[in-house]
Amino acid sequence: MLRSLLKSKIHRVVVTEANLDYEGSLTIDGDLMQAAEILPFEQIHIWDVTNGSRITTYAIEGERGSGIICVNGAGAHLVQKGHIIIIATFGQYQPQELHDYHPVIILVNENNRIKEKRTH
Repeated sequence: MLRSLLKSKIHRVVVTEANLDYEGSLTIDGDLMQAAEILPFEQIHIWDVTNGSRITTYAIEGERGSGIICVNGAGAHLVQKGHIIIIATFGQYQPQELHDYHPVIILVNENNRIKEKRTH
């Protein structure tokens, strides 16, 4: 039996842009994606701390070191510039993989720069 568990999380980033005129997705600073082990086009969950909305979409790699977090397409109606969000990914794991399972948690500062990387 496969189990779904948190794979990685970028905790409390600030949305820097919202672009309604895009097909959809979330653009994420490439440094944050790499640290959180998120691949381009990987499914992600966006949890808006500011208003409680939740969206499932995919990641697009943004300019490294830019701090960009841009909600694209229809999601920009729910998650807007200045909102604080959590970005999460999940993985499917076999029971034998769980003895050394640890999600990656990325904590950022107010400029969306990495201040700590945790593996619990």
